[in-house]
Parts: sequence; structure tokens; C-alpha cells
Amino acid sequence: MTPILTRLLIFALLCCSNSYAQGTPQMNLPRVTLTAGMYLVDTQVASTPEQRATGLMFRKQMAAAEGMLFVFEQPSEQCFWMKNTLLPLTAAFVADDGTIVNLADMAPQTTDSHCSAKPVRFVLEMNQGWFAQKGIKAGFKLSGPPFKSH
Repeated sequence: MTPILTRLLIFALLCCSNSYAQGTPQMNLPRVTLTAGMYLVDTQVASTPEQRATGLMFRKQMAAAEGMLFVFEQPSEQCFWMKNTLLPLTAAFVADDGTIVNLADMAPQTTDSHCSAKPVRFVLEMNQGWFAQKGIKAGFKLSGPPFKSH
């Protein structure tokens, strides 16, 4: 699927999403613990199109060691924006083996596109500054059940 078709699909899903229509955050997604070096991340998993389209929209706060992992069916260029997202976030675009491909700081309530530098299946969103405070950069490897070890 081309990036334009992907964005159109996400927009259509946003318009139809119950959480989006109601303006309420999704708080009860499945969770998985990821490891970033010595740090544990309590991660909500957004794996369906509706869950991914809503993401962290309308959330007013998020614990320091909490994040959201977006899981896609296959690797492709992933682009994120911050419409209706109230928290400043950093997106880590993550390869199948858990390696961070690139990071993007994202300002709240903006429609600027922040894209992966290469095709990925995972995107981990954390509070802005979390990765920088921990010294985590592109090339760092996350571990946990979603990632294949090679």
C-alpha cells in the first residue's frame, strides 16, 4: 500500500472510530512489558486499525514508564501525526528485531507527518524526552515478546 493510501485509510478510520467520535482516550488495550536496556516500559498495544487510528488521542497524561506500541501487519513506511493528541510524544520507529530505526519528537495537536526512515512494523510512542533522558538513540535495541530475535 502506498503512503498516500495508508494515510487516507487512517483518516477514514479516524472518522469512523468510536473513541475518536466520542473524544475519549482508549485506556484498556492489551499490555506488554518491553525492555530498553535496564528500563522497563509498561506498553499498551494498539494492533487493530481502530486502535492504531485512535492511539494516544485525548489522553491528558501518561506515566513516565508507560508507552503505546503500534503493531502493523507488515513492514512499510509508517507516518504519524498528533491531531487530537494532547501530550508531547516521541515516536520510535522500530524494526522487527527491536532495533530503533529513527526517533521523532512530535508536538501536541499538530498535523505534521513524522515518518519512519525505512519500512517498519512497530512504532513505540513515549512521553517526549523519555528516550533522550535514558540516552536511547537510533540503533538501540529494545526487547520483548513482539520483537523477533535474530
